[in-house]
Amino acid sequence: MAYQQISIPVHEAVAEALSDALMDCGALSVAIEDAFAGTDGEEPIFGEPGMPVQQIWQQSRIIALFGEGVDAGASVAAAVRVIDLPLPEYRLDILQEQDWVRLTQSQFDPIRISERLWITPTWHETPDKQAVNLRLDPGLAFGTGSHPTTRLCLQWLDAYLPDGAQVLDYGCGSGILTVAALKLGAASAAGVDIDEQALKSSRDNAAQNNVQAAFYLPDRLPERQFDVVLANILANPLRMLGGMLAGRTKTGGHIVLSGILAEQAAELSAIYAEWFDLDEPVCDEGWVRLSGVKRG
Repeated sequence: MAYQQISIPVHEAVAEALSDALMDCGALSVAIEDAFAGTDGEEPIFGEPGMPVQQIWQQSRIIALFGEGVDAGASVAAAVRVIDLPLPEYRLDILQEQDWVRLTQSQFDPIRISERLWITPTWHETPDKQAVNLRLDPGLAFGTGSHPTTRLCLQWLDAYLPDGAQVLDYGCGSGILTVAALKLGAASAAGVDIDEQALKSSRDNAAQNNVQAAFYLPDRLPERQFDVVLANILANPLRMLGGMLAGRTKTGGHIVLSGILAEQAAELSAIYAEWFDLDEPVCDEGWVRLSGVKRG
């Protein structure tokens, strides 16, 4: 069985109403995405303490899935009539049925990060049983180790993590950095994410690796400082979270930032230089890692 996928660019003011109307008019599922996802115009949605909560991107894209025999165009027309909107431009794609589980799993093979560190999906055998192995099920959260931003952070942990450090992984995604820190010698580690699904994936991955970690929504993170603060997110939130991340880092502690494009590195370095003595940026496939030590 094939499926029909409709993609509709919309403004935030009508995104939720049109999504509900599409479900009422026959869609199997509906998702709202950032219209500029994957570009420099990507707009993060923040759920950080003290910040206004923005629920939907100003310029969004609705992705609606319909069954093979449905008149998807007629469903779109009916949905916009329900909420009294003109018929928008949209794109229709046909998605052939596949074994999505096997297809997804085939995209993730064991990844060697360093001489002693491997990431191995739970459905693969461990390639090197003498190495430090992270057993990982990405689930619905970002962070498999295959992306340069995550790889850069893992390499820092492998090379520079102080023994017995207390670590904060801000924007933990799958929990891969939290788990890696504990398996590489951290005394404790906490992960934070605004996405409940990410926290679930993180807890599952910690249990899979037999490590004890705490995971929180931002407002529930206890008031304390850490020896190492990791933030593998995006440049826009890193711009806004500098003061908060610095406040979470002990004097003499380390900051590790990733999710930064090479052309954004100078600006981010200037922001974080207010609190940290920064190392030379490290680049991997156009992405940059910034790291440094907090001044007293």
